[in-house]
Amino acid sequence: MAGDTTAQRPWPVRHLAPKVADHIAKMPWVWVEGQVLNLKRWNQRVFCTLRDTDVDMSLRVVVDAHVVDRLDLRDGAHLVVHVRPELYARRGELTFAADRVELVGLGELLARIEHLRGVLGAEGLFDPARKKPLPFFPQVVGLVCAQQGDAEHDVVTNARARWPGVRFEVRRVTVQGAHAVPQVVAALVDLDADPQVDVLVVARGGGSFEDLLPFSNEALVRAAAACRTPLVSAIGHEMDHPLLDLVADVRASTPTDAGKRVVPDVTAERAALVQSRTRVRRAVDRRLVTEHQRLDLLRTRPVLVRPWTLLDPHTQALATARDRVARAVTTRVTEATADLSRLSTALHTLSPQATLDRGYAVVRLGDGTVLRRRTQVRVGDHLTIRLAEGQVPADVTRKPRTT
Repeated sequence: MAGDTTAQRPWPVRHLAPKVADHIAKMPWVWVEGQVLNLKRWNQRVFCTLRDTDVDMSLRVVVDAHVVDRLDLRDGAHLVVHVRPELYARRGELTFAADRVELVGLGELLARIEHLRGVLGAEGLFDPARKKPLPFFPQVVGLVCAQQGDAEHDVVTNARARWPGVRFEVRRVTVQGAHAVPQVVAALVDLDADPQVDVLVVARGGGSFEDLLPFSNEALVRAAAACRTPLVSAIGHEMDHPLLDLVADVRASTPTDAGKRVVPDVTAERAALVQSRTRVRRAVDRRLVTEHQRLDLLRTRPVLVRPWTLLDPHTQALATARDRVARAVTTRVTEATADLSRLSTALHTLSPQATLDRGYAVVRLGDGTVLRRRTQVRVGDHLTIRLAEGQVPADVTRKPRTT
């Protein structure tokens, strides 16, 4: 038993391998689907790799040649295979023996693409609102194209014919078959991470429906949707519509069309610039002529010929106002002078000084109190007599008599 083995009492390989093979042989037959890769025939048997189209995972499949002779089997074909795992004990290799093989038909593939289109569309990956506009003057264009073919030439030649200064970062990959999806995805991720790349272009020339299947692959479509850089899809010809066209920010009908879309036409831009400058100059000239005419018209108006006439009414009003003010001030001063003379006379008449001038005097006690009654005086008091001019001191030497 396996539990009885120890480091001192191990099983030999010849003992373990058959047991593993027997255990694997108990697994049931199962139908699996994948894409054919590395197809080879040897000694009446067919060997191939069956690869998953969405992830990097594959199985080694072996089938008798007579099972697949009726099929047009080649690399890139989609198969449904009835397999069971087998362990080749001598080498410890795990393979999958097949007894039935079916090609996935065109109708089946179309149905799967339509189903995937619905799923991705429901997630919003094809929503026009999420599409990014292309930059007007891209400095660097990231191009994903075939290792050999006309797509690169069509994009680069047409773009540089329109804008000679544009630069390209080219990633040449496999654009059909089992390796297309991972290589295109890796190229997109690499170029999208480059801060100098302003726009991405995925270009491929024409091909059969099966050749263009990688560009409807879910993993590739999701990678394109995740790109932060604006993406142009130029796959096949006008009638071809892989799912990459729907998720891309711009769809170009051909690689040639993509080369024209990603950059402006320098000749057309220069012509438009010259035309715009001409229109602006003409508009400015017309405006200047119009304004000169308006200025000449304004200058002929009386108010501009003799502008001081505008001040005549105000000058007359100001003179009238000045006269009124002068008369009002003179009248007021005269009245105030008369009032002042009258008040001066009254003040002089009522003034104590006037009384003194008539010969009267004001007598004050030593504390300044005005003397009004004789009973206020005592012998020895010091008095001050106020006259019209100056004052005289006096002393009380005897008590005044009663009259």
